[in-house]
Amino acid sequence: MKTLIVFYSYSGRTKALVQSVTPDKHCDVAEIKDIRRPGLFKAFIMGCPAAIKGKAWPIQSIGSDLSDYDSLILYSPVWAGNPPPAVNALLEQLPKGKAVSVKMLSGSGNSRCRPRIESVINEKGCKMESFENIKT
Repeated sequence: MKTLIVFYSYSGRTKALVQSVTPDKHCDVAEIKDIRRPGLFKAFIMGCPAAIKGKAWPIQSIGSDLSDYDSLILYSPVWAGNPPPAVNALLEQLPKGKAVSVKMLSGSGNSRCRPRIESVINEKGCKMESFENIKT
């Protein structure tokens, strides 16, 4: 079974966590990057409302073909209680039939975005294997 760890990190905390857990895993790792990385002000003023509405922002190619993997492990920060627009863009690209594990990082460790993410994953013909909130 081939697994891809994919993550989005605006501040660097998510990236640091992924780097700390991946050395002992036998899987590929890919980072989700905005085509135009928003500054802090734009990320807050425009990104949070976009996250609340489930909107996506254009992202760069992650350098891996998602269809080559059986399962994905997605690490993401929480923006305004939801996945950020860059993560929504990746979720839109999910090919049918993938098993997806989701790990959401937030200051409280208690995001309430599971129903939204699970709905998007199911709509893509995939299955959410697990969901975990991680306090940062």
